[in-house]
Amino acid sequence: MKLLMIYADTFAYKTSRRSLETVSEMSEEKIIANAVVGFIHIEEKDEADPSYVETKLVKNLKWAARKNDTENIVLHSFTHLSESKASPEITKQIFDNAEQRLDKSGYDVVQTPFGYFLDLHVEAPGNPLARLFKDI
Repeated sequence: MKLLMIYADTFAYKTSRRSLETVSEMSEEKIIANAVVGFIHIEEKDEADPSYVETKLVKNLKWAARKNDTENIVLHSFTHLSESKASPEITKQIFDNAEQRLDKSGYDVVQTPFGYFLDLHVEAPGNPLARLFKDI
């Protein structure tokens, strides 16, 4: 898994077009303030132990949220950090499980529409802990 975490004063998205034929057509637009946004790329090797990857994802996002003094977390599928890709089914399962675990820990979690290209708007401060990368 590759995980790029950006603390954003404002993160906004709008659905642009579907990237997976298996997801339903939808139109969604949302603005989230003061959030750690996880740009998450699940790789093919992660399919061997998805629960390990999920645990690492949750721990890293919680750490970044604490360091940036926020309880808002956004999970965003971002398959542009590696050439290797896990199946959409495994990726979505990891996202859904991570969202449930973060929610149970008291975080406000938003998952961007899975299987869509999105128009994004990110306002991030020039703070060293506002941009973090993990290769797990």
